[in-house]
Amino acid sequence: MSSFEKTETEETVNCLLMKVYHPFQAEKRVFHAIPLFKKDRFKTDEVIKFGRDNGSCRYVLSDARVSRIQFALQLFRHPDSSELCFEIKNLSRRTKLLLNNMELDYLNKTELPRKCILRFGEFQILVEREDGESLDYFETCFELAQRSLLQEMLFVPLLQPIPENGVSQSEISLTLSSKTLTPIEVDENEEVDIKEEDANFNHLKS
Repeated sequence: MSSFEKTETEETVNCLLMKVYHPFQAEKRVFHAIPLFKKDRFKTDEVIKFGRDNGSCRYVLSDARVSRIQFALQLFRHPDSSELCFEIKNLSRRTKLLLNNMELDYLNKTELPRKCILRFGEFQILVEREDGESLDYFETCFELAQRSLLQEMLFVPLLQPIPENGVSQSEISLTLSSKTLTPIEVDENEEVDIKEEDANFNHLKS
């Protein structure tokens, strides 16, 4: 089979395009462990975790204020549907995850819209989904934004970072597209790790 014929018959793959931003990304190099402009391929049954712990997370965020496991992404299918969708789960006890204008608390999960902004602390991630045919694989691809992603969205005001208590001081006028939130099971060591983080953080404040 020629390379042209192989390309024509090869299945397309679902891909999450993620543009990441942090106001101090140059100074702190918070994304230095994430490959940029390179597609990573995963099996559809894999769970992709983001966080500070390079032993547990596929994508490491190099910031001491990020939880050991911050959140996870996974593929799923609705009953009687062949379409693959992504769900996101907040695995941080310390910080709420903001998806567009909806807050996800610890153990909450929801379906990712085709385009959305994720926010936690000072991190912003613009996520766009490209549909594919494959039921065996999906891909991710990262790009580094040079300015706040909220300024790139039409009719979206500049928001303040989400504080450590997870309470947002402003609202974002994006279309909400989500399913019912459902608790999930997470790593039982998270609570111990969080207590250590809080103790270190309080020590720095004093």
